[in-house]
This record gives sequence, structure tokens and C-alpha cells, in this order.
Amino acid sequence: MAMDAHEIERMIKAALPDAAVEIKDLAGDGDHYAATVTSAAFKGKTRVQQHQMVYAALQGNMGGVLHALALTTAVAE
Repeated sequence: MAMDAHEIERMIKAALPDAAVEIKDLAGDGDHYAATVTSAAFKGKTRVQQHQMVYAALQGNMGGVLHALALTTAVAE
């Protein structure tokens, strides 16, 4: 079962309330997404740490119901 883009956004915003989140369905199949997440919470964090924060927000769904997520993160100014 695929994961809905709105659910991905909801989970990220629940963990990072200030985040600006943009989700794109890359293949139209509900399995392959690209996400851009911008948050002040990323300040002082490495890119790897930023990605880990987003993956943690997805509560173990990566690799399961969420097959692929191309992730871009940025620090909010």
C-alpha cells in the first residue's frame, strides 16, 4: 500500500512544525516522491543530520509503505 503525499507532509510538519514542505509524486504511482523541506530546526546541523530528522519524522515508513523519497533539505532564514 502506497503512502499519500498529504500524509508524508503531515508527518514531517508534526515533527518540524515550522517546516515548509513541498512533495512531488515522481512516478504518479504514490511510491516515488521528492520532498523539499525547509526548517529553522536544521540550523547548525549537517545535511546528513537534517535528512535523519526528516526520516525520523516518517516513523519507520521509509523503505516500507514509502518506497522512495528523494530528499532536499535547507535551513530557513
